[in-house]
Amino acid sequence: MNVAIVGLGLMGGSMALALRQKNLTHAIIGIDKYTVHEAEALELRIVDRCVNLKSAIKLADVIILAVPVNELLKEIPKVLDLMTFNQVLIDLGSTKSLLVDSVRDHALRGRYVAAHPMTGTENTGPKAAFADLYQGAVNVICDRENSDESAMNTALKLFDAVGMKTVFMTAKDHDKHVAYISHLSHVSSFMLGLTVLNKEEDEKNIANLAGSGFESTVRLAKSSPEMWAPIFAHNKEYISVALDQYINHLKAFKEMIDQNDEQGMSRAMRQANDIRRILDK
Repeated sequence: MNVAIVGLGLMGGSMALALRQKNLTHAIIGIDKYTVHEAEALELRIVDRCVNLKSAIKLADVIILAVPVNELLKEIPKVLDLMTFNQVLIDLGSTKSLLVDSVRDHALRGRYVAAHPMTGTENTGPKAAFADLYQGAVNVICDRENSDESAMNTALKLFDAVGMKTVFMTAKDHDKHVAYISHLSHVSSFMLGLTVLNKEEDEKNIANLAGSGFESTVRLAKSSPEMWAPIFAHNKEYISVALDQYINHLKAFKEMIDQNDEQGMSRAMRQANDIRRILDK
């Protein structure tokens, strides 16, 4: 099996390394809009060779798109236009509704599998890639009924091989859920980082005082704006609702602090402790 991977950063590079580790591919073909990324991917043996998109599609049995969602919106229809019925297209985007809607009536829609591996780090580029990124991760496939059985089976074979557990849901449900469990936490981290930087102009003080709690909370603020701004724009409807609820909780907690309401603060935090019921399963 020949696999073409478009986007050789953390997600695409790690997928290439994981597939290579499992000996599932005859050749891994890389495509990236940055020539420096292609050079690094070749040097690190992430891919076997790099070619342009049209050439890669001609050579590949499976095409995996691992680029920001605004680029996916353009690339998915373009790739489907160049494919045949014997090939499979998979995307790894963090939003899904706009993407699947863009090709809902495409003649080769059945050859497209809309996936979102729920994993990642704050690091970017080919040097950030590592083979175990997907091991144990939950993978969401959206609108399963719109993909051909053979395309789905091929995608599942790859996802299973790299160690992911796949679940299925609609694109709409996916976007609603990730607004709360992924996108909101990134917004919070970016804005926490901005708040601290605006207040603490002396970066040495930040470094000296920052403990593990602050570092873990603000870690996501080191993520790529080029990737996350399009995600927020694509999923603005659900993120806006999630932010309204989050802001209301923040305002209520601020009022408790202003009124020195220790009982109210304790009650709110005990209620929040119930998140263990979900996370400690």
